[in-house]
Amino acid sequence: MIYVYLANGFEETEAIAPIDLLRRAGKKVVIVGVGDNVIAGSHGITVVPDTIAQEAPLTDELEMIVLPGGMPGTLNLEKSDYVQAAIDYCVANGRYIGAICAAPSILGHKGLLRGKTAVCYEGFETQLEGANIGCGGVAEDGIFITARGAGVAVDFGLKLVEKIHSKEESLRQRNAILCD
Repeated sequence: MIYVYLANGFEETEAIAPIDLLRRAGKKVVIVGVGDNVIAGSHGITVVPDTIAQEAPLTDELEMIVLPGGMPGTLNLEKSDYVQAAIDYCVANGRYIGAICAAPSILGHKGLLRGKTAVCYEGFETQLEGANIGCGGVAEDGIFITARGAGVAVDFGLKLVEKIHSKEESLRQRNAILCD
């Protein structure tokens, strides 16, 4: 099971593209609302989550969490005790954490990216405390998968599919959506 946490002000493309690709790959993806039952994206698109953060248990079934960026969505995710607990759970149990755009800053503020290669939205590099800043659109280092922004949301989603399923499934999905 994969939790994608959405808070008001999330970047829509960075959330929806990975959700779609992971579901196409047959993974159970649960959209988790932080702070509300209807979550408004940074460009006015609203999403009704599958559940709310306080009702999303951290159990052995959890394989990955995904944190979309956007403002003030990233700030709203970071101040959530539920999101912080999910990050801590994933780190303690070796589960994947995907973060895109400004959201890698949440991991940076916790000191989790020290010595790791990571990428983020331009201008947030100083928030990735101790990280080795990568140069590509998507970076993977251990359990952390980070990405620069909405322009690489499909590549980010495909990397998540690769890590949680297989490289073959990621390639199959890439071909299915005609992504060159």
